[in-house]
Amino acid sequence: MSNSHIIKAEEWFKELRNNLISDIEKIETSKFVITKWEHSQEGGGKMSKIKGSVLEKGGVNISNVAGRFSKDFSKRMPGTDNDDSYKATGISVVLHPCSPHIPSMHFNTRYLETEKVWFGGGMDITPCLPFIDKNDYHIELKKMCDQHNDKYYPKYKKWCDEYFFLPHRNEPRGIGGIFFDNLNNNDWDKDFNFIKDVGLFFKNYAINIIKKYKDKEWNSKEKEIQLKKRSRYAEFNLLHDRGTRFGLETGGNIDAILMSMPPHASWD
Repeated sequence: MSNSHIIKAEEWFKELRNNLISDIEKIETSKFVITKWEHSQEGGGKMSKIKGSVLEKGGVNISNVAGRFSKDFSKRMPGTDNDDSYKATGISVVLHPCSPHIPSMHFNTRYLETEKVWFGGGMDITPCLPFIDKNDYHIELKKMCDQHNDKYYPKYKKWCDEYFFLPHRNEPRGIGGIFFDNLNNNDWDKDFNFIKDVGLFFKNYAINIIKKYKDKEWNSKEKEIQLKKRSRYAEFNLLHDRGTRFGLETGGNIDAILMSMPPHASWD
């Protein structure tokens, strides 16, 4: 494992975070509130949250942590047969818009080092109203993936559809995207280039879709539909989300871990 690799990954996640925050603040009426936090073992991160006229709640988190997995948790992690120590860095973004016409959007990419090294992450979007941009979203996402490997999109789309599914509701959380884990093709730079393109795709897509719909009028009935859809978002994050479990079981910052929760939701 190379120390320069985790430094490169951390620097990229910071750069992506800064650019995403800058682009959102050009659209919003308010600014991000940035809070530093320290990990229970080693390292920490920055949590950036915004509440404005366009985003009811938005969060952009970066972390760079290290430590040792618990014995139970290490059994589920690659490369911990002889040593349960790890290093991890990543970025996580969740955007919950005010307008029901703009989908909630989620993205994360991460890099982990144990006795093995790998990348993981993905993105998915959750509209609450009929979303005419669905096909274009998947077409463009496929194009980006195909530039790296024509097997990525079908494999990672299927993984996303299966992962972001609520079995207790027998329904998908949203319209999917891509999801991947344990990415290691024995070519670190090649894998890293894919990670960077995933991040750039999300940043550009999110900003464009927000600009497209932020001024479109909506009514109380559409807002009610949005709040009910958000309940599914909350249920998934609390019951099934791996990132939530990873953060809680490795001593992460509670506010940062639960940043993805919607600000308001409704249940019948």
